[in-house]
Amino acid sequence: MIDWTDRHERYFLRLITKRALLYTEMITTHAIIHGDKNRLLDFSAEEHPVALQLGGNDPTALAHCTKIADEWDYDEINLNVGCPSDRVQQGAFGACLMREPQLIAECVSAMQAATNKSITIKCRLGVDEQNPQDTLPSFIETVAKAGCKIFILHARKAWLKGLSPKENRTVPPLDYELVFQIKKMFPELTIILNGGITDIEQGVKYLDKLDGVMLGRESYHNPYALSVVDALYFSETNKSLDRYKILKTYCAYMEQQLTRGVPLHCMTRHILGLYKGQANGKLWRRFISEQLSHQAEPLAALLAFASKIT
Repeated sequence: MIDWTDRHERYFLRLITKRALLYTEMITTHAIIHGDKNRLLDFSAEEHPVALQLGGNDPTALAHCTKIADEWDYDEINLNVGCPSDRVQQGAFGACLMREPQLIAECVSAMQAATNKSITIKCRLGVDEQNPQDTLPSFIETVAKAGCKIFILHARKAWLKGLSPKENRTVPPLDYELVFQIKKMFPELTIILNGGITDIEQGVKYLDKLDGVMLGRESYHNPYALSVVDALYFSETNKSLDRYKILKTYCAYMEQQLTRGVPLHCMTRHILGLYKGQANGKLWRRFISEQLSHQAEPLAALLAFASKIT
């Protein structure tokens, strides 16, 4: 979800669900250590609970970044060992690390020593020639012994050779049964299912076998689908779920951010899917993409257009 789940998108999603744990885009240790920490790590207090997702393979660097993250008070630090992109592979982290469970264990141990927050792992079932039935249990066992108690399993292998990152999200077959088996083998661990879930209401059916579900791109393309999360998964009711009210609050946020120099398109791109599935959903996307930048008062125009289609 690199370049997708930035702080503006997370603020927007938090208006729709108060309880779902939100994740940052994956940020590399190199970027944090050598880059603009405020730009990379700042977030609004309203985003809690929010997890920082790190990418890296060096225990010392990951521990250092974990300490830095503590200063920002993230609720969880997640190490991504499931991303199959070419850039990630060139950096020797992400999914290719599934071949090195001992190294991941060393990373987790170093990170956990640097914080009292939970260190979690997001991974695939395996990579390339690995047989997940054989390799995944030992992988989980090795990393769990290092202190990781929460695993988010994308229920597909990653083919690092021969498939693009996009193809890796759809071509390798889903294997939910293996994820269920892992939970039975490690009942003391928190096992969360990721991959192929597009219906949030149907996701509830997995809670009798697992501890949670994670959505990625579906929550971005169809953000209002998250409006049922608090009721279905946390037995709570969000009383502010009207699309127009959500937009009005987000517009107030955008107005504030504009005074800080944030370009409007960096924020409005996250709301293209607000009316997905509605009769005027295409008109909404077209208005934002083609007309909004030409408006003298874009935020007022955005609200006026939304009032007509709501």
